[in-house]
Amino acid sequence: MHAILTSAIEVVIVALNLYWYVVLAAVVLSWLVAFGIVNTYNSTVRTVLTVISRLTEPVLRPIRRVMPDLGSVDLSPIVLWLGLYFVIRVLEQLRYTI
Repeated sequence: MHAILTSAIEVVIVALNLYWYVVLAAVVLSWLVAFGIVNTYNSTVRTVLTVISRLTEPVLRPIRRVMPDLGSVDLSPIVLWLGLYFVIRVLEQLRYTI
């Protein structure tokens, strides 16, 4: 039972770490689109943007609703990264105490 629980915690940690990079990709792509570096008329770029948006928006949207409006500055990914960091650290401590 101990090995199964430890393995499950490790899988969740890896998934959360991968999600951290998905959020990073969303931030970088939003900057590239905002500065006109990436052409959104390209179907491949549009597909990548759609996939990343569908992965991140369900988590970022509730954070944006709670945070104050800062105009064009979106700090919700930073709040999400802090939350991910906290959850990952708690899971790592839990993994070693089991």
